[in-house]
Amino acid sequence: MTDFILDSRLEADTVPVGELILNRVLLMNDSRFPWVILVPKRPNIREIIDLELRDRAMFYRETESVMEAMKRLFSPTKLNVAALGNVVPQLHMHVIARFDDDQAWPKPVWAVGEKVPYAADAAKARAKQISIELGRL
Repeated sequence: MTDFILDSRLEADTVPVGELILNRVLLMNDSRFPWVILVPKRPNIREIIDLELRDRAMFYRETESVMEAMKRLFSPTKLNVAALGNVVPQLHMHVIARFDDDQAWPKPVWAVGEKVPYAADAAKARAKQISIELGRL
């Protein structure tokens, strides 16, 4: 859709991974956690229930695809999946690979420690790795 605009905070905090049918896929620029964000390319959507039924089904299918890719790539202890939107109201889904030895375990990743941005080359490599894995689905 031509009137879709990515929230400026998501744009500032992420690295592009690619595009799915419905969602833009972004890598959270925090190297402490393998962390992907899906954002439906629809304007003015705040809640999952605001999506049309067909888009809602696609949103869940694409979230599951990202979860499968993250599980294959990183073999995490647990996948954290959440659509909170308390800070950024634009609908977005977090998929975070968690490990029982990561800095935040077992707590949520938000507000734990300082963000560690990827080096530019590492961000591109991680985004490409995830993009390739998503293409295998």
